[in-house]
Amino acid sequence: MQPVNRELNSENQAVLIAALVNPACYPHSVESVQHLETHISHILLAGDYAYKIKKPLNLGFLDFTSLERRRRYCLDEVRLNRRLAPQLYLDCIPIGGSVENPRLGGEPATALEYAIKMRRFSQTALLDRCLAEGRLQPRHIDALARQLAAFHGAIARADPGQSWGAPAQVQQPAQDNFDTLRQLLEHPADLELLQYLEQWTLAAYRRLQGTLEDRKANGFIRECHGDLHLGNILLEEEQILIFDCIEFNDEFRWIDVMSDLGFLLMDLRQRGADGLAWRLLDGYLEASGDYGGLRVLPYYKVYRALVRAKIAAIRRRQPDLSVAQRAAVASDCRAYLELAATFTRPSPPFLLIAHGVSGSGKSYLTAQLAEAPGAIRIRSDVERKRLFGLDALENSHSGLEQGLYTADASRRTYERLYTLAEQILTAGYPVLVDATFLEAERRRTFRALAAAWGVPFILLACEADPGTLRGRVAQRRTRGDDAAEADVVVLERQLRHYLPPRPEERPLPAGGKDIDRVRSALLTRLRETQ
Repeated sequence: MQPVNRELNSENQAVLIAALVNPACYPHSVESVQHLETHISHILLAGDYAYKIKKPLNLGFLDFTSLERRRRYCLDEVRLNRRLAPQLYLDCIPIGGSVENPRLGGEPATALEYAIKMRRFSQTALLDRCLAEGRLQPRHIDALARQLAAFHGAIARADPGQSWGAPAQVQQPAQDNFDTLRQLLEHPADLELLQYLEQWTLAAYRRLQGTLEDRKANGFIRECHGDLHLGNILLEEEQILIFDCIEFNDEFRWIDVMSDLGFLLMDLRQRGADGLAWRLLDGYLEASGDYGGLRVLPYYKVYRALVRAKIAAIRRRQPDLSVAQRAAVASDCRAYLELAATFTRPSPPFLLIAHGVSGSGKSYLTAQLAEAPGAIRIRSDVERKRLFGLDALENSHSGLEQGLYTADASRRTYERLYTLAEQILTAGYPVLVDATFLEAERRRTFRALAAAWGVPFILLACEADPGTLRGRVAQRRTRGDDAAEADVVVLERQLRHYLPPRPEERPLPAGGKDIDRVRSALLTRLRETQ
């Protein structure tokens, strides 16, 4: 038997991994052990558990070459991932014995390696698989948006004196992508597109430097996930679990929350799920209130797409690929370049306000329109509560013309909606404003905002018969799953004082819930006004 070597190299670790395929090494019931491998880890699937062992590598951006480093990063991985998936990450355990006859557990003083013990899960539960198989539904995206916003709101924030999130540090990895890709790409069209993207990124960086500095100063650089894509998210029994965050490089993890979100939005778009990407963005912004982050979001989405393009370009040069595999990887690289280019050309902005009494379908319709044609939605019910420090689903217990629903509170709410709408238009996005807009003067104010920005203005008139309205409002109050607090008493008052828009306001009728008809009418109106 060889003596214990506490500084395993790749060869010794390979012997260890081969020995750990023996079910007898495990202190629990195991019939067989499956060995998986990534570029930085070995993963052993044993019974109900998975054991993840880091390779003794130094790749520049990570260094696992010493046992102490591997132990520390195993502990960090468990600590960081327990923020989002405590039920998956169970422990960091020492591996004792020898490389030929290892045993899991034992004392750290005699450990020859360390492993992260995880609860095993099915690969079919990964969101990329769920999406490909049609199992990823809008309600799952809504839950993911809320969870991610809550996570970003609770995690540690970088000290302003630290370098993380400084504009130059943000730009450097983006520039590194271009420097690497320029050496790897060969097709003239790819190189031409790369040059365009580099010029756009440099221009965006110069334009956004002040915004990046403000984001850092205002606490938006946080200890994020860092590798947030569909392959690192599970859907188990209707529960969303985000796992496998970056533990090995602080710079990759201490980033703007919009960079974290941007990776996931980019991944959805790359997989053809544009509507779900818009829905995720809408839900995240509604929960977080971080509408100011929209200005930097395209920059980060371009960066994330180019990281993936770079990985594909590097993979294409590896000698183990067949001709067909090499062609497929080259196609992936080009697709990411083209996706990055789409993020530099946003949709033409417009301003739509949804008008109607409580229960007329404003929130339902604007939620669908936010997905396609794609826009940012702001809701009076949510922003009213945010002004008073309440969560969207928190009950204010305000009576009629009391608390959140006084005339002054309504005035402040519409002022907030106006400010947000202008902020969103400034960032270059279409905006949907979901509020009753029963007063003609408030509608005129937003029409004037659209005129000032030179963008189309749409008044979406949401209607339903009184019986339907009463039923919807009563059901919504019973469910308690919406930010709106209006009850039937409020609705009856609205109906008594309701005056429909005048013909010169050109209201776009939106009765019922036929979203395809409403979307078609909206697109026709937009074409007429462009």
